[in-house]
Amino acid sequence: MATTQTQRLGIFLALALVMAATRVHLSLFHHDVWDASWGIFFLAGFWLRGSVRWAFPLLMAEAVLVDYLVISNQGINFWDHYCVSAAYWFLVPSYFSLWMGGSWMARQKAGLNLRGLGLAAVAVLASFAACYVISNGSFYWLSSSVPQPRSVAAWLSNLGDWYLFFLQTMALYVALGLVVHALVVQLGRTLNDADSSKLSR
Repeated sequence: MATTQTQRLGIFLALALVMAATRVHLSLFHHDVWDASWGIFFLAGFWLRGSVRWAFPLLMAEAVLVDYLVISNQGINFWDHYCVSAAYWFLVPSYFSLWMGGSWMARQKAGLNLRGLGLAAVAVLASFAACYVISNGSFYWLSSSVPQPRSVAAWLSNLGDWYLFFLQTMALYVALGLVVHALVVQLGRTLNDADSSKLSR
């Protein structure tokens, strides 16, 4: 939704910084700060919809680089880590579904009203569900860290175990982002009104 390349770059850098600062906490069981990655990809799709060709690959590369650095600093080979397997590459379509959710929301051009909140909820829930099923499903069925035997029933149970945790985390960051968006929009309107009143004098 940013209109100039400078604005897009500024937004990208801010999002990249937040993701780097929060993604370093890889363990699901020792969160000092919850990973903002899912919310970041959604907000990037919302704010940088027209920049998908460069912004999405760069954010994706950052996510992989942070994972690599954190795992390597633990003295573990990257591919030996519990969270890394052939399923790791499914993060690309997983995160892209979040980007598409934010991009769809931007295309609706909803205002800061009840309709806008409703569209935001639909976009978050739909893109989250797609991301969660792809990432969780690929990990369950492809990762050697998941014990055998595997079954659809056990996978569905696993889906339920983590669903609310990941949804709450993503929703928190998206909500914070949308609050910042609303404040910036309101500030812009106030400044425009002030400039208009000066010109009319």
